[in-house]
Amino acid sequence: MPRFDLGLPELQQYRPTIAEPDDFDDFWRNTLADARRFPAEPELTRIASPLSQVEVYDVVFNGFAGQPVRAWLLLPAARTGRLAAVVEFAGYGGGRGLPHDRLAWVSAGYAHFIMDTRGQGSAWGSGDTPDPHGTGPSAPGFMTRGIERPQDYYYRRVYTDAVRAIDATRTLDRVDPDRVAVCGGSQGGGIALAAAGLAEGLIAVMPDVPFLSHFERAVGMTGEGPYPEIVQYLAVHRDLVEQTFNTLSYVDGVNFAKRSTAPALFSVALLDPVCPPSTVFAAHNHYAAASSIEVYPFNQHEGGGAHHWVRQAEWLQRQLDS
Repeated sequence: MPRFDLGLPELQQYRPTIAEPDDFDDFWRNTLADARRFPAEPELTRIASPLSQVEVYDVVFNGFAGQPVRAWLLLPAARTGRLAAVVEFAGYGGGRGLPHDRLAWVSAGYAHFIMDTRGQGSAWGSGDTPDPHGTGPSAPGFMTRGIERPQDYYYRRVYTDAVRAIDATRTLDRVDPDRVAVCGGSQGGGIALAAAGLAEGLIAVMPDVPFLSHFERAVGMTGEGPYPEIVQYLAVHRDLVEQTFNTLSYVDGVNFAKRSTAPALFSVALLDPVCPPSTVFAAHNHYAAASSIEVYPFNQHEGGGAHHWVRQAEWLQRQLDS
């Protein structure tokens, strides 16, 4: 894959103007207030598992409009007292998967809360949470579901689920509510960015090769999914370009980055055809709180892979120690 985006020196200075609706803050304040009418405490069911060093819980919590969302909670069996927690969001098409799919954070001593993504989990990493909302015509996938109006858009529901996952995690008696971090790769990184701008009091944010930022540049720049779903939609609905990008401005990761309060560690891959590097740097360079970024010059959307998790773990420990 040849380089197709700006060079690294330009990327490091890239701080584009991003469309932001006048009612952005009111929109999300009202959305979350409506969701928070429902209890934050989740239902936990202990699951028998061959993971002898890990306690596994099947979780159901109240997401958007109080709708049930599934998650896994993994706890170190040998630890007592309140733990720092990592809330993780899944990449595009995937769900919470199986408990033994993700053992790194719990093995490092954290409570690990893995959120299912409503309607997803049939491309990889099985999911168990439906999205009960009907929408108008949309392209295959999730990017254009309900895109006619911000109120109906799919990611309004997903981002609200994410904030409620954090709320649910903070109610757990094994979790220190003041030491909750969020992470995710690709779509999960975009959801983590939304959480950075919407959830109060996070200790750290770790968006890994994040998706869902700087839509005006991303759409039409790359032929790798999922951004081409929007291209396909607009190729048919030629009269809805302005309306579509208006909706997307309510979920653009850059607009959440501007409202962040927790320190962040980003990652970016300079050959990434799914989340172009300039879209990642746009969010990073607009990030309001302290942030750093790990650059992987010769990688595509896999980014830093397992190498990057080590950097995340070391960095998160420094945030907890500071």
